[in-house]
Amino acid sequence: MASFNKFNAFVQGLGTKDMDLTVGQDTLKVALLDTVPTATMAGYADLLGEIDDTDNGYTAGGTAVDNTDYTNTSGTSKLVGDDVVFTQSGANPMGPFQYVVLYDDSAAGKDLIGWWNHGSAVTLVDGETFTVDFSAVNGILTIA
Repeated sequence: MASFNKFNAFVQGLGTKDMDLTVGQDTLKVALLDTVPTATMAGYADLLGEIDDTDNGYTAGGTAVDNTDYTNTSGTSKLVGDDVVFTQSGANPMGPFQYVVLYDDSAAGKDLIGWWNHGSAVTLVDGETFTVDFSAVNGILTIA
């Protein structure tokens, strides 16, 4: 997976306690976009270009990340979770998309956390999958 890019509001929210990622209580989701996010965006409503393929295996708002947890080794914390797999179904393709956005769906403003740039546009046809592969080494994100 590409490098993690944080949203400024996520970092600010950690420091001011406005961002609360309570593992086991908060639902983190990933959404697929065809328009690059910017670091100054704060909530899900700020996003542009979410793919509109709800009839082809994509759910508006994205898909939840299952089994999120924090690990800590020598003062470095990792947010970990299961990979998310999107599977296209039906005659019409899913996409194109290039950006994967992580956000807290449980927060009132659906707070944005970060995003990854896949590097090029992806379009899935019937039966193809796209895996948001969270690193086993670095997790979803690392705070050191």
